Amino acid sequence: MRIAFFSTHPFDREFFDEANGRHGHDLQYFEARATAATTALARGFPAVCAFVNDQLDAASLRALAAGGTRLIALRSAGFNHVDLRTARELGLTVARVPAYSPQAVADHTVALMLTLNRKIHRAYARVRESNFALDGLLGFDMHGRTVGIVGTGKIGAAVARILVGFGCQVIAHDVSPSAECAALGVSYLPLHELWNRSDIVTLHAPLTAETRHLVDAAAIARMKRGVMIINTGRGALVDTAAVIAGLKDGRIGYLGLDVYEEEDGLFFQDRSWQVLQDDVFARLLTFPNVVVTAHQAFFTREALLAISDTTLGNISAFEQGRRSGNELW
Repeated sequence: MRIAFFSTHPFDREFFDEANGRHGHDLQYFEARATAATTALARGFPAVCAFVNDQLDAASLRALAAGGTRLIALRSAGFNHVDLRTARELGLTVARVPAYSPQAVADHTVALMLTLNRKIHRAYARVRESNFALDGLLGFDMHGRTVGIVGTGKIGAAVARILVGFGCQVIAHDVSPSAECAALGVSYLPLHELWNRSDIVTLHAPLTAETRHLVDAAAIARMKRGVMIINTGRGALVDTAAVIAGLKDGRIGYLGLDVYEEEDGLFFQDRSWQVLQDDVFARLLTFPNVVVTAHQAFFTREALLAISDTTLGNISAFEQGRRSGNELW
């Protein structure tokens, strides 16, 4: 099957070309993001492969369907960037990669916690300048700290396993509690109580209308003073303006982000030669107790192999008239 890939990078080509040896599809790579303006690139392609920052709104989907596309193959777990209602109305199948490597994201989540706690980012810069002073680098023991996990799907459960191993007291909130987490000794609490009790809050919930800006000014006001907040889920789980206010008044002591609510058009590109136009993001970068990575939590060899193989498997199943089990309806 002919597949038009949008938002591609060298690593996409490397891993998808390798996986395609087992599937035999015709892969065409485009660097452009999928938007209503770029969908003409996919005309005549029955399948489109999209990433998290592609814009698959109603206008884009209608243009794709008019050009002959019948399948939207997402190489991601998240699907909040797709207008599912319009896709269904148009008869487009949408398939995703539900669990490519939960451990990759979990590892990165805990790496952000440790970096912020032990000021690794600041220590690294100091030592390179021959500054070996320890002032300002004081951390705390993770053992015994209370960590609240919001969302205990596969990634949240993997985070829980690591933190239980550290000796943390792990509490959680989820509309569907995990039996695995419960077996680890994780206690499930109402969200307001999790905010109240957590030294560290880490977000692993999907982005929906109900979870958008889950961490807002009201939630932050309920948290312990000096709380650490980590988001490796979806950017819009966090109200960035509210978080900046919390950082300024000291309510938030540490912030680790791998995602940002306005990351579309910003992440996944080298912009080191440009003036940063996003004033809110620029303000975030001024805080010494903030660490931002550019949506790289998923970025391990194991994860990319799983993403490419599962995505192409979804496409092969569609071509053969069967279901892979990863379709969204």
